[in-house]
Amino acid sequence: MRDLSTEDVEALAVGAWVLGTGGGGSPYLGLLTMRRLYRDGARIRLMPPEDLADDDLVAVVSNMGAPLVGQERLTDSRNMARAVTLMEEYLGREFRAIMSVEIGGNNGIQPMLAAAHLNKPVVDADAMGRAYPEAQMTSFAVGGLKPWPLSMVDPRGVEGIVARVPSWTWMERLSRKMCVEVGSIASTCKAPRTGREVKDWGIHHTTTQAIALGQAIRRAQREHRDPIQAILDAEDGRLLFRGKVADIARRTTEGFLRGTAALDGLEDSRGRRFDLAFQNEWAVGWEDGVPRVMTPDLICVLDTVSGEAIGTETLRYGQRVTVIALRAPKIFLSQRGLEHVGPRAFGYDLDFHSVFEPPDARSAGGDTSDASLRGDPEARRTPDRMASP
Repeated sequence: MRDLSTEDVEALAVGAWVLGTGGGGSPYLGLLTMRRLYRDGARIRLMPPEDLADDDLVAVVSNMGAPLVGQERLTDSRNMARAVTLMEEYLGREFRAIMSVEIGGNNGIQPMLAAAHLNKPVVDADAMGRAYPEAQMTSFAVGGLKPWPLSMVDPRGVEGIVARVPSWTWMERLSRKMCVEVGSIASTCKAPRTGREVKDWGIHHTTTQAIALGQAIRRAQREHRDPIQAILDAEDGRLLFRGKVADIARRTTEGFLRGTAALDGLEDSRGRRFDLAFQNEWAVGWEDGVPRVMTPDLICVLDTVSGEAIGTETLRYGQRVTVIALRAPKIFLSQRGLEHVGPRAFGYDLDFHSVFEPPDARSAGGDTSDASLRGDPEARRTPDRMASP
């Protein structure tokens, strides 16, 4: 296992915020908590997913709710730890390790908050390779794994278990209703996963990827180089638009932060307009009314000067921003993956077209057999991510 230093955790917060594609919650408050825990003597061990035994049990954790509410109700590491122990009590079995359901934003730090209290390692993997807003938008759901049970903990002492549901969609509906009732933010432990399931269906080494990305950004900042170019180089990304925020409209509804943002072009983009729609995370971007980028490609809105990510809850009028796209894990580019996370899964009547394909190419999905999606974790990752340290 790898012991994470305070510098690793700091870099993780920066890189996970970029991979959050506007969502997952700002990692700043989670980072402050981790700084305090490290000062108090806590240390986090990062465990490669390949080291899990097939019958090990892994806790899959995240905050659930609207990112804007997460700015008002501060992160408490004990809530996340309690969500894990509540699930252990329900199962009558202890977890071997903890992992995040999504590496994006504050949820990339959540397993570490629990691990600091429970003295368990954190698995270097997640189920999204980014952040998505709904329960069925995971590689585990694409793999058809069991969606239940789920534990939920509210800081006022409200605790609940979703014991059984017929589908991932039902898990999203029921757990979202519970989350809304406790104020649209709660700590959750998702359906437990075996070591075999994590090895077959998890998206591997994303914590290491986020740390390396954060290190690249901070190195560029120290050396007075363009941090956005450092991101593009590290992740083989695509620069889409530079501009300033001309308008932002958002609302918290049904446990999500939804809205739109409009950007007026600057520099090479001068004279053009870029519109973004989001549901917690950036979902679709239009340039001059034409769809330019869409989920599952990672849409990242960055501060043009610092290169650091801007969340859907923190974007504000007048900010100078740059929009880039990063590659999605291959499992979400399959036909089955697109059914879960493509533009139609968010309500947009659009055929998915990746910015990483030729303009006349259209994704027809891919081989969706278990043999093509599970077994070799490398086959589910894009080449640039396979090369990440």
